[in-house]
Formats: sequence, structure tokens, C-alpha cells
Amino acid sequence: MKPRLNVHVAYELFDKVGLAAKRPGVTKAAVVEAALMGFFSKEFDDQRDGALIRRLDRMTRQYDRLERNLSISTETLALYIRFFLTVTPPLPNTDQDAARALGKERFEYFISQLGRRLAGGKNMIRDVLEEISAEESDFFTQEEVEALRAVRETASPNSEEHDDKSNGEVADV
Repeated sequence: MKPRLNVHVAYELFDKVGLAAKRPGVTKAAVVEAALMGFFSKEFDDQRDGALIRRLDRMTRQYDRLERNLSISTETLALYIRFFLTVTPPLPNTDQDAARALGKERFEYFISQLGRRLAGGKNMIRDVLEEISAEESDFFTQEEVEALRAVRETASPNSEEHDDKSNGEVADV
């Protein structure tokens, strides 16, 4: 005789146990016992630990990217400030009040632009990279571009890519 255990479970779980116990040779006690055995098994712990490790690994990679991006941003700002302070001559005392007023006006404009870009979800880095996206012709001479085309055409003459690229454009390498 096994010890008796009275527990309270959610109605959804109770219904699921009842459905599982309708199979021939299966009792509610056997379903609950199998679930508890699975819960306490080493395999369950390994699965749960594996899931946690995968999540921690993903979070570590995300943190590393954030740290890298922050480092790039900080270094960029520091270089800009150093350059700006190096090339900007000091103003005469008579022009400083006007420069402060203009600086305040420009700063307020800068803050309003920043607020609009952040509210709109825009990303200056992405916009700049899209504007200056490089093409093969920026890196290769015309002869090299034609040689790349010839290599691609001989490598896959029957592919759909070949038909799409036949309009004179060169695909990314």
C-alpha cells in the first residue's frame, strides 16, 4: 500500500489528468506519479539547466554587443570633442555673449531634433550607413568588376540569380 497524498490543483490540470486517465490501464494516481517522477528526474533538471544556460548565453552576447556599441559611441564622442576643441579658436570677449545666445538656440534645436528622432525610432548610424553604402564599383576597377561577373556567370549559368543579375547590376560579394 502506498501513502496517500491529497493536493489541490487548478481545474485545467485536473481536467487534463482526467483525460489522460481515460486511457485503458491508466489511473489518475499513475498520471500524477509519472508527472512527479518526471519533475524530480535528473533529465528534467538538465533540460531546465540547459534552457537557463542558453538564455544566459544569449543575454551575455547581447550585453557584449551593447558594451561594444557603447564603447564605440563613447570613443566617437571623445574624438569629436577633442577635434572640435583643437580646431575652434577662442572668441574675443566682445563676441562671447552673442555666441552664448547662438549656442543656446542651436542646443535647443539639437535637443528637439534628438527628441523627434528618438520618438520616431530613427537611427542616425543606420541612416548614415544607408547613405554611404558601398558598391563594388567603389572598391574595384571596371576590369575587376567585369572579371567578377564572368566568374559568377561561369560558376552558375543556370541559376535564377544569373537571370536577375543580367541587367548590368553586380551582386554583393
